[in-house]
Amino acid sequence: MAGKHFFTSKHVWAAVIVICVAACGAWWLNGSKAETSRRAAVSADGKLHATVSSYIVYALAREIGGEQVVLSMLVPPGTEPHHFEPTPGSIIAVDETGLFLYVSPQAEPWVPSILHGLGQVRAVAIAPVEPEDDPHIWTTPYGALSMAQEISRTFAKADPAHKKLYQARLKSFEREMQQLHEAFTQGLANCQHRDVIHIGHLAFEPLAHTYNLNLSLLSGTASQGEHSVQRLAQLVRQVRQKKATAIFSEEMLPPDLAATVARETRVHILPLYSIEEVSKQDFDRGVSYGEYMRRNLKNLQEGLQCQA
Repeated sequence: MAGKHFFTSKHVWAAVIVICVAACGAWWLNGSKAETSRRAAVSADGKLHATVSSYIVYALAREIGGEQVVLSMLVPPGTEPHHFEPTPGSIIAVDETGLFLYVSPQAEPWVPSILHGLGQVRAVAIAPVEPEDDPHIWTTPYGALSMAQEISRTFAKADPAHKKLYQARLKSFEREMQQLHEAFTQGLANCQHRDVIHIGHLAFEPLAHTYNLNLSLLSGTASQGEHSVQRLAQLVRQVRQKKATAIFSEEMLPPDLAATVARETRVHILPLYSIEEVSKQDFDRGVSYGEYMRRNLKNLQEGLQCQA
């Protein structure tokens, strides 16, 4: 007598139905969980809460979000952002808001270590570039505008109820960037010198390229770059040969190197603001992106002896 087959066609179809129902249920639960995570950025107070990496993101996000967005910044004022070391508190801050904005992995290589394991967090790189490209695109007004556009899109997705607000603030920022670009173009058009001799890290190539300036640098791609005696001597010779009247240094860089060059060449030192690492005083004042860039323009005009 033939043995009975336990799995009849009816059993097979029943199993298929059960599996499908279970899979759909899991999909629905996961989808609901992800949707909850996406909505969690808007808290009970009706405002959008977001964590940002460093001050340049903070400054631009504040332009777009205004009072509707509550921002937390991971890199404290006065801290170099490229080599920031995240703490457990950094991970908790990102996880709690569920929305994280940063520049890019090239500019902030520590970000992937924070995002590892935080699958439900919406993380957005607002200035993604190719690995071989300079990540400091915000040193020109239109570079900053492209970042602001990404921020506006991100805020609108996370908080669609205030989409028009974010779009309106972006329009206002766009007008300011157009005016700022024109100010740089006109303000740097007629200068006695076009050589920007800079003591600091490689942050101003986009600005120099956009406004037809020649950038000479005493550092590498990071603010912690090595400075050889030979390179220092070469820069001193360059200042003398070009008959420069000023050199430029980053606002938060220790003054020793710039002071050495200035002492050897009898030129004065003017700051350039990368808007990455900012002072506690400027942070407390809420200095805007536009204000930093107007400082840069003023100092470039003075150092390059430009005529208005």
